[in-house]
Amino acid sequence: MFVCAKKFVNLQANMITKIYTDNPNQREVRRVADLLREGGIVVMPTDTLYAFTCSMEFKRSVETIAQLKGFSLKKAKYSMLCSSLSMASEYVRPMDKDLFSLLKGCLPGPYTFIMDANTNVPRNYLNPNKTIGVRVPGNNILQAVVEAVGIPLIGTSVRRVDEEIESEYLTDPELINETWGHRVDMVVDGGLGEDMPSTVVNCAGGAVELIRRGKGTPEGDAMLEDLF
Repeated sequence: MFVCAKKFVNLQANMITKIYTDNPNQREVRRVADLLREGGIVVMPTDTLYAFTCSMEFKRSVETIAQLKGFSLKKAKYSMLCSSLSMASEYVRPMDKDLFSLLKGCLPGPYTFIMDANTNVPRNYLNPNKTIGVRVPGNNILQAVVEAVGIPLIGTSVRRVDEEIESEYLTDPELINETWGHRVDMVVDGGLGEDMPSTVVNCAGGAVELIRRGKGTPEGDAMLEDLF
């Protein structure tokens, strides 16, 4: 059952916490996870751009992220951030062998796969055709936090709609905190991020279509090259 967030009160405004990617401190991971489970909004590192994130249980938090991004909830394009392909499979329709092999070869990694969602995904986060972007970022911090929360996060990059800014404000956690720290509940400093978005592949409806060429991995790109 999905619920609206309670009114979240942040007693430590402009809060930033450092977590090291190579060996995430479990105490800090639990602190971030607890915040998300209470309906908090946290800026998290991924394997591409930093992202606004919240637990998928809290519609009000997702609405707040839409406001931060500068778009309406109906026109929002979110990704479901999972800790593993196994977790992701609980929220999408059954995949055939070829599609599963493609995702297994690309994930974890900087890819977004647009998938047919099942009824475990709240309709508020779905595209009009009942699809959702699925990500399993290759980032140890995000994977550890999602695992601690126990369900996927809803995420979208810290870039505002139709806004052109210097890449440092998308990749440097100190500058991100300077810009957004007073409007979110926490910024996780996982080191400098990437300034390139993920590669987006549409897998809905049985077809496989490259939507956007972004960051990739040698293994994942090789699999996609075989398809396109």
